[in-house]
Amino acid sequence: MTAITTERPAPRTAPPTPSRPPSPRSARIALHLFLIGTSVIWLAPLLYAFYTALRPYGDTATHGYVSVGGHYNLGNFTTAWTQAELPHYFWNSVLITVPALVITLLLSSMVAFVVARFSFRINIVLLMIFTAGNLLPQQAVITPLFKIYQLVQLPTWLASSGKLDDSFLGLILINVAFQTGFCTFVLSNYMRTIPGELGEAALVDGASAWRQYWQIIMPLCRPVLAALATLEFTWIYNDFFWATVLMQTGSNRPVTAALNNLTGEFFVNNNLISAAALIVAIPTLVVFFALQKQFVSGLTLGASKG
Repeated sequence: MTAITTERPAPRTAPPTPSRPPSPRSARIALHLFLIGTSVIWLAPLLYAFYTALRPYGDTATHGYVSVGGHYNLGNFTTAWTQAELPHYFWNSVLITVPALVITLLLSSMVAFVVARFSFRINIVLLMIFTAGNLLPQQAVITPLFKIYQLVQLPTWLASSGKLDDSFLGLILINVAFQTGFCTFVLSNYMRTIPGELGEAALVDGASAWRQYWQIIMPLCRPVLAALATLEFTWIYNDFFWATVLMQTGSNRPVTAALNNLTGEFFVNNNLISAAALIVAIPTLVVFFALQKQFVSGLTLGASKG
């Protein structure tokens, strides 16, 4: 009689559990930590400049710039305001920045309207020409541009010096020339997202090209215009290169170039310069907070439609 043996089935092994993706909560925490760290890195120089501006030069000379304690006051801010004659140079910046900003947005919107709303053979080439100007380093054209500016004579009512290289008009023109390309590129891409049926309906109603541009397209471009106005105001207002190269008369320079008045030949008070730099930065902050809602909406619309 033979014994019957039965083989036991091998035990089943459980399949490996797949690794779980990080939970939305942990991903959000990591994102917030990254944003906080980035904000701290960007704000650290500003906070350090503000801390330095609150301290007298004697404290930093005795204890060093990286030290805690001493006296804190607003004396450097009042001294910088009067010693650097900031109100006068603020007015110079207004005379340069505001006209340059208005002319840049007006010209770039006109070119963008033609390129985006009309179809002809050279519209893409025209856009490339305007955009290519931003790819050229400004330092590369300083010598020929300075020579050209010296040859141009202006009437005394337009420039007290009679020269283009020492006038507000010269700085306005150079800022318009270098900023129009970028604004044209952004506005043309945005105008292409506007339905063409609006222009066709206006054309049927007898609206001219100028009326389509001014009464239909421009109101719809208000968010992107606000975003560009914020950026362009900051860039033109903070210009230091052309202000020091083209403006020979020191009293006609904008406020950014006027900070050089606080530096001596053998001594530099960094506490005073920090206070003056913070005062100079206030207009850009005011413009940003005034146009913050439109600025953010302009960036959002451009991202969703682009």
